[in-house]
Amino acid sequence: MATLLDFCSLVRSKNAGPFTLTFDFMCHDQAAYDALVATGFLNKGLFARLYGADPEDILLVNHPRALAVKVSLPRPEVQGDPHDSDCYAGQQYAPLMDLCVEPLTEGHTA
Repeated sequence: MATLLDFCSLVRSKNAGPFTLTFDFMCHDQAAYDALVATGFLNKGLFARLYGADPEDILLVNHPRALAVKVSLPRPEVQGDPHDSDCYAGQQYAPLMDLCVEPLTEGHTA
């Protein structure tokens, strides 16, 4: 079973302002980047399911020259809200770490 750490040397989440959560996936090398992108694993549907966001509000950008993928979406709670359990959003990547990175199958929608 492959996980994100098989492809990435750095996986992180952080605030991009008080209303936006952003994720960075920085790959080991060109081969790892190409393989990760080819799986289609990092897709709007995944982030919509895990973080309760509308797929229309999710920005997913591949950065081939940086060997990175960036995903940004509205924070589930505004930074500093009494219900905000992660003020700096530094732990939001955790639900992604144990997921099996597999290619999307025919008929599966992202």
